[in-house]
Amino acid sequence: MGKLDIIRLLNNFPFLIAIILFSLGCLIVLTQRNLIKKVIGINVMETSIFLFFIAAGNIKGAVPPIYNPAQGDVLYVNPIPQALILTGIVVGFSVTAFALSIIVSLYRFYGTVHVTELMKMR
Repeated sequence: MGKLDIIRLLNNFPFLIAIILFSLGCLIVLTQRNLIKKVIGINVMETSIFLFFIAAGNIKGAVPPIYNPAQGDVLYVNPIPQALILTGIVVGFSVTAFALSIIVSLYRFYGTVHVTELMKMR
């Protein structure tokens, strides 16, 4: 790995962190048998996607997207990914609350949140 590759990697570290977080969340979802841990893994994956979109919408050297006539011609950061992520956070929160309410109902009915035990009872 050359010096130029390391510089590129450091310049794009949010993308690298997003990939690592998504892989970690995927690993949690696939390996854990506890339903609450699976929901946490899905939330980690969701957060990594948010980080990816925010990093993709960022432009180095750009200013916030607030128009100021005194600045003249400047490069603005794209506000669309930020608005989409705010919507995604609200939807993700509601889906997480719904999933946790279903898990609580399963626990009250079956007495466990372990997937293999729930499949045996089915």
